[in-house]
Amino acid sequence: MNTFKINKILPIMLFFLLFQCTDAPKQIDQPFHKWALTPPMGWNSWDCFGPSVVEDEVKANADYMAANLKEFGWEYVVVDIRWYVENQTTGHYNPYDKSDFVLDKYGRYMPSPVRFPSASNGAGFKPLADYVHSLGLKFGIHIMRGVPKDAVYNKMPILGTDLTADQIYSTESECTWLKDNFTVVKAKRGAQEYYNSILDLYASWGVDYIKVDDLSRPYHADEIEMLRNAIDQTGRPIIFSMSPGATPLDQHNHAKNHANMWRTIDDFWDNWTQLNYSFKKCAEWAPYIVKGAWPDADMLPLGHLSIRGERGADRYTKFAKEEQYTLMSLWTMFKSPLMFGGHLPDNDDFTNSLLTNKEVLYVHNHSENNREFSNVDEKVTWVADDPASADKFVGLFNIGGNEFVNSDKLLHRSGTISKLTDGYGKEIDIELPKGSKALYLIVDDNGDGYNYDHADWINPVLYLANGESIRLTDLNWEFANAGWSVVRKDTSASGKNLNVKGTDYANGIGTHSKSMVKFLIPENCVRFRAFGGLDIGGTSHQGDGSTVEFMVSVVDPAPNLAALAVNIPVNLNALGFTGKCKIRDLWQQKDLGTYSASEFQPLIQKHGTGLYRITPVN
Repeated sequence: MNTFKINKILPIMLFFLLFQCTDAPKQIDQPFHKWALTPPMGWNSWDCFGPSVVEDEVKANADYMAANLKEFGWEYVVVDIRWYVENQTTGHYNPYDKSDFVLDKYGRYMPSPVRFPSASNGAGFKPLADYVHSLGLKFGIHIMRGVPKDAVYNKMPILGTDLTADQIYSTESECTWLKDNFTVVKAKRGAQEYYNSILDLYASWGVDYIKVDDLSRPYHADEIEMLRNAIDQTGRPIIFSMSPGATPLDQHNHAKNHANMWRTIDDFWDNWTQLNYSFKKCAEWAPYIVKGAWPDADMLPLGHLSIRGERGADRYTKFAKEEQYTLMSLWTMFKSPLMFGGHLPDNDDFTNSLLTNKEVLYVHNHSENNREFSNVDEKVTWVADDPASADKFVGLFNIGGNEFVNSDKLLHRSGTISKLTDGYGKEIDIELPKGSKALYLIVDDNGDGYNYDHADWINPVLYLANGESIRLTDLNWEFANAGWSVVRKDTSASGKNLNVKGTDYANGIGTHSKSMVKFLIPENCVRFRAFGGLDIGGTSHQGDGSTVEFMVSVVDPAPNLAALAVNIPVNLNALGFTGKCKIRDLWQQKDLGTYSASEFQPLIQKHGTGLYRITPVN
């Protein structure tokens, strides 16, 4: 081959290699990925009925979906937690010893005939699934990881074996927030057979979707694998959803190879703090989106919520309209599964407009290469490609305007800490930027009105560059404030021992959201460690509350309350366009005109969004 040909061919080869490395569509790796080629869309009973939904309520939501939403791709109707408890009537869980469980003779939970009359005489969920299927929809259920304690205590047989439930369990890794089940030990004979038996039962009912809780935080790889095997051996396509989050990011490959969807955060509700935090988690997970295996940003707390819900009073969503657009736009650009949480029959026209915009749903179902493009000064841009054209989709978000802290200034965020969090808290271990002179410890309410939000910074320690350490409580703070009572050293906000989930601690800072404590620190500090936990002063109360987020900053995080609406420029050249482009507003379904370079700078309202299709003119 002569030099001329080599020089001419190499750039062409490099072009195709680069194209394959950067823009090649993600491949479908597992057979079950074909069961969810687009992110699943449906309704789940949790946000409006908690653990106490009944059959008529499920049917009412199915009827509404079939009549009003099915044509737009909404198809799953999912019965959430504890459908097997006969006397579950409120939004909060009955204690284990005060719950009337319904099981069959093989130690498998059965739906309560009191709450689901069609399940009488051992029919299970088949009649209800048949009803949902008759509407052209699909049926799903929620279960907890593990084997029922009642099956273990009563040594109930495992179908198809000579074994009993007490031979497959362990008390290790028991769920910390619901005590119905024990862990199933993969290495024990009969363990896989038990999971096979429950999935065979669900398949016989006609279940199309299963949400398995207490599975991915902490990450239970063994039981995930048993569930995957159990689903596959049924021969029925059943979508596998793992809950709750945050799923560990380093388990992305295992999650993709075993499930159709997995949670990126803990339970998501209708408050701005959590929505603001979701931008970070969506950006982290976007590189791992695969057709058929979807990171799940959690349900849509929209419409009529908490009729008998687990979180807060009966209400319509607390999200403002701009925030509802932001929620739907982020979930769309991230390609999260869409599970509506409100009572569908009570939807108003605005809520339905969020669910039936075909141009937005096209982005959700068909866009590719979805990613955060920029995040500067609380102005966020997401981009995605249209595989059917040269067009791109752009989402613009103004996530500023938080009345408590400027999230752009934060060095660390814990995400939601609640009584559902294992250990009622999280370890905080962060590197401090060189030359840091101050440390701000912040506890923000997570949107429930800071009822009983007693929070403790346990054993807070600064580490110096020379290897020495300083207890933070040995320093005097510059200022400290709390939403209730006062900030205290070595005692809780209520003046008692620091105590997280029954364990007393001698050293720490007791406070209550909304709270901020500022310390001046030595400039050679390189690390900060603590445990951020809910104090027993709040968690000992029944009902709502005890839901916070721990935050750390080394610069003043005070918000800029004047920044209500901002112009966010879109550099068309940076997106790969070389000439003029037509721009269409997808939410308004309106053509905005033709623009070039950086001419497009729409005004985005506080907590608001803009979602656009960009088309090259020629």
